[in-house]
Amino acid sequence: MTPAPPRLVSRTVEIPDPGALLDRLPDTDSFVWLRDGEGLVGWGRAAQCDAAGEDRFLDASDWWRGVVAAADVADEVRVPGSGLVCFGGFGFSGDPGDSVLAVPRVVVGRRHGVAWLTTTAPEGESAALPDLVTAYDLPAAPVGLTTAQGALSDEEWTAAVADAVARIGAGDLEKVVLARDVVATAAAPVDVRWPLRRLARDYRRCWTFHVDGWFGATPEMLVRRERGLVTSRVLAGTIRRTGDDEHDLALAATLARSSKDLEEHEYAVRSVADALAPYCDSMNLPDAPFVLHLPNVMHLATDVAAVVHDTGAGANALELAAALHPSAAVGGTPTKAAVRLISEVEGMDRGRYAAPVGWMDGSGDGEYGIALRSAHLDGATVRLFAGCGIVADSDPSAELAESEAKLVPVRDALRGE
Repeated sequence: MTPAPPRLVSRTVEIPDPGALLDRLPDTDSFVWLRDGEGLVGWGRAAQCDAAGEDRFLDASDWWRGVVAAADVADEVRVPGSGLVCFGGFGFSGDPGDSVLAVPRVVVGRRHGVAWLTTTAPEGESAALPDLVTAYDLPAAPVGLTTAQGALSDEEWTAAVADAVARIGAGDLEKVVLARDVVATAAAPVDVRWPLRRLARDYRRCWTFHVDGWFGATPEMLVRRERGLVTSRVLAGTIRRTGDDEHDLALAATLARSSKDLEEHEYAVRSVADALAPYCDSMNLPDAPFVLHLPNVMHLATDVAAVVHDTGAGANALELAAALHPSAAVGGTPTKAAVRLISEVEGMDRGRYAAPVGWMDGSGDGEYGIALRSAHLDGATVRLFAGCGIVADSDPSAELAESEAKLVPVRDALRGE
């Protein structure tokens, strides 16, 4: 059962540009959502909802609606992300589906040249104003880092991929996304600000995030809702970059013509369009995907756009994310058959990997990405995840290589300079 909504007092004021937002972040209980230097960072907890099970999204959304209805909010900035804001991270599956929605005590944001500070506290408590002038000391790099295979060895995972290919060939399903994990262990607790700074620097066009121990730099926006406009970026179909620009352009052309990757991508776009249809009008689906170039890989990408039915009382960003999860890009097609196969052959609990992570404001606007290129930090242990879309002509060894490429961002971010 979710907790009763607290009564919160929230104040937002415009501030001078605070510089690099990650430099404002203390070393405990932080929240991050950044892309290309803009976004939100926060810390402390004014309120929190823990949710689990199949109803985790609905329970969290109902709690948030109650919090917003009871809150005393003064917002002089009035842009998406100002005012009362919550950050959320959700379990991939409903069992156990451990999830959290948290309201930071302090949020510092920047958007299109406007910067703001939001302080939030339970009614009757004073909200301490943070020092936004003095930057914190640089975080220390992880020391004594070692890595080991996770729930399945490389050989066991490729065998699971071969099993999935056989089941697809038998007509049991069309596509399944199989993930694997790698465990990194340091000699001392890892300061999450270290990998966050490197991810934000090296993957500026991705969304760098941290919520409740889960961090990463996702290239995939599950859903953005902003003043009635709903957008979703679909990524499916991947090829590794070589570092040779001319060769990479040739590889991009190969990816754009690949029947295997185009088929996988079509499944993913179709699943997003079908999920948004009950909530939105005027949907726009481009005729063909484009190739998204990232430092480590290239993806086939499609941006889906629509208009929410009712901008006042319509589905909020979290409810739209719930409708989209799991899309074919992280689960498979048909969804139920794919998720069932994942539980049979993947050999691990995904936790919050490949599930919605992001933020939402009091109007219901917000951004939820898919927790890809991500890891879970617990003291000195970091559990990294990567997944691949498996279709009828997938090659297990090639899929293993693709998963290794997808582990690169977090692996590199954990290393010292």
